[in-house]
This record gives sequence, structure tokens and C-alpha cells, in this order.
Amino acid sequence: MKFLLGLLAALCVALPATAEPTSTDPTKVPAGEYVLDPRHASLIVKIPHMGGFSRYTLRFDKLQGAMTYDPAAWASTQATIEIDPASVDTGDPGFNKDISGFFEAAKFPKITFVSQSIEQTADASGRLTGLLTFHGVTRPVTLDVVFNGVGPGLLGAGKRIGFSGSGRIRRSDFGVTSVRQYAGDDVDLLFEVEFTKK
Repeated sequence: MKFLLGLLAALCVALPATAEPTSTDPTKVPAGEYVLDPRHASLIVKIPHMGGFSRYTLRFDKLQGAMTYDPAAWASTQATIEIDPASVDTGDPGFNKDISGFFEAAKFPKITFVSQSIEQTADASGRLTGLLTFHGVTRPVTLDVVFNGVGPGLLGAGKRIGFSGSGRIRRSDFGVTSVRQYAGDDVDLLFEVEFTKK
């Protein structure tokens, strides 16, 4: 029993250490194809409520995507993210349906971001520009992105990379105007994503 308890304690100490970023240098990321880990990806949206009483917060729960990366040509990184607009979560199931209705999720079942270019602003951060398609409208959007690191997955398996980021869009630019009496026009985007190497 003492042996088993000691082994369990050792594993509890060792496991986190084997699943941490080993570098925050983008040039240390292995080249190849990466797939978004949907269990470790989130998009948080904040929008002014009725002129600014608060920044109302909601979350999209269903994301998928992929990325192609070459550390020798990082500026040519290709990434595509798809979001299910019906997966919006406000913490209120009834209100979720209302919000999904504002997005016309049945008519426009995907929100898509496709990267076009990256401008490095610091060692591990940059500005990612791409085309955002939302509510049937496609417009260029620039996101501020921070590279959180590369390292092994759980138990040392595979390679995992992670990013944090933010951006701002105007909902009216995408034709979402039916909520103008309830919400402001500026929409803040906050995202956390992890990719695993194929």
C-alpha cells in the first residue's frame, strides 16, 4: 500500500511537468499539420449591454480547425477555424436560443476565420489578419495573438502548441442589426486555443 501511495504521489508530481510548454520560441515548433483540440479551445465574446451598463459575456462551445506551420516561414502560416453559432452559451438555455436566433444560425450555420498574413510584433506575439465570415458576410479582421508555447502532450505523447488572442469587430459590419436596441456595436473577442500535431 505504501508503495502504491508513493507511486501515485510521484505520478501526481511528474505528470504536470511532462505536459508543460518547453519553449515559447515559435522557431522551435516542429513543421507540419496541426489540428485544433476542441476540448481546449474557447471563444469568449463581450458586448455592451444597452449602451454600456456592462460588457455582457457569452461563450461559443463548438470550435474546430486546423493549421499548417513552418518555422522557417512562419509568416505563411495557414489556419482555419470554424465556430458553430448555435453553440452559444450565456448560462441561460432560453436566452441561448434568442442569441442564436439573432445570428440566424439555421441559415448561416458556420462562423469561419481563414488566416491570410501574420505580422510579428514581439518574440512570441503578433497580429494575425484573415477573413472572417459571419452571418453570411465576409470581412477582413486583425487579431492580436500570443504564442504560449510548444511542448509534449499528456504523458509526453505528441506535440502540442497553444495561443491566446483578442480582437474587436463591429456587429453591424456583418449585418447583425436586429439587436441594436439591446446591445452596442463593438464586439470584443477573446480566444484560447490549443493544437496537436497530426
